Amino acid sequence: MLDKIFNGVFSLPGEAVIKPKLFLVCILASLVAGIIIAASYTYKGRYTKSFLMTICILPAVVCAVIMMVNGNIGTGVAVAGAFSLVRFRSTPGSAKEICTIFIAMGAGLISGMGYLAYSILFAFILSVITVVFKAIRIGRVKENTKVLLITIPEDLNYDTAFEDILKKYTSNYELFEVKTSNLGSLFKLKYLVDTKSGVSEKDMIDELRCRNGNLEIRLSTQELNDEL
Repeated sequence: MLDKIFNGVFSLPGEAVIKPKLFLVCILASLVAGIIIAASYTYKGRYTKSFLMTICILPAVVCAVIMMVNGNIGTGVAVAGAFSLVRFRSTPGSAKEICTIFIAMGAGLISGMGYLAYSILFAFILSVITVVFKAIRIGRVKENTKVLLITIPEDLNYDTAFEDILKKYTSNYELFEVKTSNLGSLFKLKYLVDTKSGVSEKDMIDELRCRNGNLEIRLSTQELNDEL
């Protein structure tokens, strides 16, 4: 009787139907894989509660969809098209977030195909690799490396305007972006700087403010980490 309740209304007689017990086992395995992936993401990284919840649930969602279309090529193509139209975030995510989403989707796909142990093993291995890469220092941005954003008027020559100040307070600096603003009346300069140890960042900003007419100045590590 219970099996009949979960039969599809369009199912044909004799057509294979997923048993409720197997469905629950697959969903639980997907949730375990999602929890493992979410736990690895929190290691030495910034995160939000909503993103962790999404990573925990996403494998189960993908698993359920794959189980429903398993063996039906036409439905599978339609679902793939629907997934391609979905925008997961309204703002671009970092490379780490996108990678985590793909890992979660991969775990859900494996569970949906019925390979539950492989799904958990896949999530565990990739989570361990993620934690290892976070723990090692290879490719990590140095703590004194920051992004400096300076707004200047259009009549100020930015090529040489701040050379003496930057040489005084930084061991290395590089101008990697120039953008016009306010209908071309302002320029926004973006520098990648390595501040010298022991120097006062406030003193540097005060000297830059005197040079750029007290327009906006921003010194940030957040933006650099998000881009890299």
